[in-house]
Amino acid sequence: MSELFRIVNGALRLDIDKVRNYTAFLADKLEKAGDVASAGRLRKMLEESDQQLRPAGAAFAKVLPVDADSRFPLIERVNLKTLSEPPVMLGQEQWDTVNEFLSIAKSYAQAEVNGLTTSLSFLMYGPPGTGKSRLARYIAQELGLDLYVARLDGLISSFLGSTSKNIRALFDFAAKTPCVLFLDEFDAIAKLRGDSQELGELKRVVNSFIQNLDTLGTQSIVIAATNHQELLDSAIWRRFSYRLALDFPTADLRRKMWAAFIEELQFTAREIELLVDLSEGFTGSDIHEVCVRLHRRRITRKEFPELKDAFQVLQNMGIGEGEDRRFLSLLRGKDEHAVATRLRDRNAKLYSHAALADLLGVSKATAHRWAKGVNTDG
Repeated sequence: MSELFRIVNGALRLDIDKVRNYTAFLADKLEKAGDVASAGRLRKMLEESDQQLRPAGAAFAKVLPVDADSRFPLIERVNLKTLSEPPVMLGQEQWDTVNEFLSIAKSYAQAEVNGLTTSLSFLMYGPPGTGKSRLARYIAQELGLDLYVARLDGLISSFLGSTSKNIRALFDFAAKTPCVLFLDEFDAIAKLRGDSQELGELKRVVNSFIQNLDTLGTQSIVIAATNHQELLDSAIWRRFSYRLALDFPTADLRRKMWAAFIEELQFTAREIELLVDLSEGFTGSDIHEVCVRLHRRRITRKEFPELKDAFQVLQNMGIGEGEDRRFLSLLRGKDEHAVATRLRDRNAKLYSHAALADLLGVSKATAHRWAKGVNTDG
């Protein structure tokens, strides 16, 4: 298995941290495979060697890299075991890319034996809230690897010369530690080198990142995510062999999200279809947040929320977005009469008078009059 090659490589290079980290990782894998005795022997060897080089009783732990000037940590470990998250939902083409990446990553030991030494890297891009961070956590869980997230507040130093050093420290850690290294908001360190508004030193930072990624080899997996792919240098794109666009979910995907997130709230299939249409332009994160808020209402009010409650939350979540993103933004600031009219104009079959009554919390007769533009006040 690949861990043996990396342990030997670390020993030949006198890299004690790499030897220890991969030995600990191998022990974990052996234990999961049922070979508890071998796992125990490896851990005992680690403990004995650790006591020889450190004070007695000192716990063995990975030393995380920090910025030399501010002492800010450059990365933080995500505890995947304590996370409780909704399932990852992607389109079939997206799943094809993710599954191919996972398949290659899981069989990388054999690839390494056959002389494949390039790093395995994955770039995700798209609007905020489309699931990039969630997908990074999913990949790490599927591979059984620790996930370390780069902290840009520590990585990008006020002293630009130190930023390149921080990038080097980040990749040195990844080279010695079996992990998924996640570079979120990646555009902050991988901007176009031809940008005339950036300083020459910042361009050198991009070059430093490219060089470190090129020399990382097969030790770890690098995943990067950006909301601004248009800012990335073309050389950066070429360093990522797998690329995945995550956009606003389609109607089919929104339907799956609503069905999964809202299943305990007793909404009917017809009501879910209304929510699917109303949530056009919402991200998966938005839809999940709407459902969380509805669950909270159920707990505090001690009754199941109705369709009008979901509509109110959706309208509230639509605040602050442009008309090019969310259909609900077209309803912002409108009275009930205008809302009813716009919904009927959008899809008279879907937004029947009965559906409008449920959405707006009025009688069917009132909804009918509102949809015709008749004011029922007074």
